[in-house]
Amino acid sequence: MARMKFPRRYVIVLLTFICTNVCYVERVGFSIAYTVAADGINVNQANKGMILSMFYYGYVLSQIPGGWAAQRLGGRRVLLLSFVLWSLICGLIPLDPNRVVILVLSRLFVGVAQGFIFPAIHTVLAQWVPPQERSRSVSLTTSGMYLGAAGGMLFFPSLVKHMGPQSVFFVEAVLGVAWSVIWLKFSSEPPRTDLPKVSMPKVASREKIKAQSGGVVAPRTVKIPWRRIIFSLPVWAIVVNNFTFHYALYVIMNWLPTYFELALKLSLQDMGSSKMLPYFNMFIFSNIGGVVADHLITKRILSVTKTRKLLNTIGFVAAAVALMALPSFGTPSGTVICSSVSLGFLALGRAGFAVNHMDVAPKFAGIVMGVSNTAGTLAGIVGVGLTGNILEAAKASNMDLTSSETWKTVFFVPGYLCIFSSVIFLIFSTGEKIFE
Repeated sequence: MARMKFPRRYVIVLLTFICTNVCYVERVGFSIAYTVAADGINVNQANKGMILSMFYYGYVLSQIPGGWAAQRLGGRRVLLLSFVLWSLICGLIPLDPNRVVILVLSRLFVGVAQGFIFPAIHTVLAQWVPPQERSRSVSLTTSGMYLGAAGGMLFFPSLVKHMGPQSVFFVEAVLGVAWSVIWLKFSSEPPRTDLPKVSMPKVASREKIKAQSGGVVAPRTVKIPWRRIIFSLPVWAIVVNNFTFHYALYVIMNWLPTYFELALKLSLQDMGSSKMLPYFNMFIFSNIGGVVADHLITKRILSVTKTRKLLNTIGFVAAAVALMALPSFGTPSGTVICSSVSLGFLALGRAGFAVNHMDVAPKFAGIVMGVSNTAGTLAGIVGVGLTGNILEAAKASNMDLTSSETWKTVFFVPGYLCIFSSVIFLIFSTGEKIFE
């Protein structure tokens, strides 16, 4: 790589892309495997929602600690430790819906372990990637989530059918360990850790490295402005949109398989490659959003603030329309198209709110991401659990779960949230740095 003059930051971005890919393979894989196993013993929808949401209870506990740990210990170490932990849990825990306590604890601890990952990634990227490359770098990294979800939706249903639900856990553990080995071998600490203890004559060199690393130098020595972060309206604009994005994503990720089987009478095994299209669409649109955002900013067509607001608004409003249209079709093809459009435009919107962490607080991107992703994780707890209760309440009211009309509330809630969040971002967000 040195002879090819391949920039080291590209290696880091590629590795973080693979990281998010593997994370979402795990999440989609558990949803598919557990749904099959739970349906096999007639677990009710509320209990399914409880188990599926336990991951997010653990996840929410470690978001802010994850940002703090990455800031203090370094994102490289935190990523490695979190991957090793959740991979070991997946490799050792049996997938048995009758063993509720073990499942609850395992999902809780997997959530805790994975909760450190995204704050650590944002810390790493803020230290390695210069401002003019941030949109496409973050978009590429996060698009790994959607490619992982697409791959999981494509391969795991057949794997479960032929090898059983437990085989999913084995594959996930192998992928997690493999990434850990690759990360340990090919990643490195950011440029700031290579700085000598400079004296005054070396200030110029220090400033050069600071510019190359996106303005991040020795953040471990900087006091974190917790009060300013918590009471910042631009940060809250990010938080609200992160909540909405993940509410819609987690509801679709965890409940779309049930919708296909109950309302459309179609199992994932019978859907072929079409079941991966919503997540593959997210992968495509996420990278389109990143490239478009960097083009608008570097060519000075729009300011950073206007670019973030434009892409966020287009993404969330289009997603809202598609979500609310989804149950009206009542056909497999209509459902796939609507879910693909909604998730695709949500991913486009990440070029707005998701990159905004680095705009407003490049030195504290991991901390702000931890605060923001706490809200996103709460969306998983609220959305996944609430959906199970909505369906169980509909069943208790003698409503037919096999009718797409019964599912309207499930998809209308995230639709309305998307509209509300886009308005909040338009009013309160900024692309300017507000935390030095």
